[in-house]
Amino acid sequence: MLIDSHVNLHAAAFALDLPEVMVRAKAAGVARMIAICDRWENAPAVAAIAEAFPGVGMSVGAHPHYAKDHQALRAEDLVAFAQNHPKVCAIGETGLDLHYGYSPLEDQKTLLWEHIKAARILDMPLVIHTREADSETRALLRQGMQEGGFPMLLHCYTSGVGLMQEALRWGAYVSLSGIVTFKNAHEVREVGAQIPLDRLILETDCPYLAPIPHRGRRCEPAFVADVYAFVAQWRGVSLDALAEQVAANVFRLFPMLRTPA
Repeated sequence: MLIDSHVNLHAAAFALDLPEVMVRAKAAGVARMIAICDRWENAPAVAAIAEAFPGVGMSVGAHPHYAKDHQALRAEDLVAFAQNHPKVCAIGETGLDLHYGYSPLEDQKTLLWEHIKAARILDMPLVIHTREADSETRALLRQGMQEGGFPMLLHCYTSGVGLMQEALRWGAYVSLSGIVTFKNAHEVREVGAQIPLDRLILETDCPYLAPIPHRGRRCEPAFVADVYAFVAQWRGVSLDALAEQVAANVFRLFPMLRTPA
């Protein structure tokens, strides 16, 4: 069983052939996915996809890029949506991103804090996006943990070892994407080599970040098989052992995904 923990199936890139994409994923052995919500207004569309396909869970939240547009979003809104949609298994994706500066940092912090509160209320994993904001992310997550713990996943991790190690001490899981296969992703592999296998999760983040040998193409969930194959060889474990370990990790963090409903 392969699991893709982060797919953006509502993206325009899949508008014309999503059923065929899902057939190819199944043929590649992908049995579970988490469809990610990037904007609050897209939550119903993500829910419709999750409800249409067995084995697909979903998150609810708003990406830090769009924080300036979501300052009215509150934890209570996220909680209410999750409680009314049984396929919701995660909150986010959320976090801090200083690379592009699409939203002011303070707006991003405000939005992340609402997601933290919702994750704590629901005891549901927080899917965290962090880019070029290690110290700021660490400070806010540390404050959140001090006020009451919550499960978390550092998704598509490309940040530093310090933030990762502290998050691991809080019980976090860490996900690697197709970036780990890229020729020049030396730092990602250096940090990724320190992820304990019992905390490792894999993803595509499709339609973005197609792994080698698909670079330059639209990424899709079937390509997570190439991420698994690369990581198994790189970490020196068999593909079957890696798939079994990642599945155990996913089901521990997202217990609602155990059943394919």
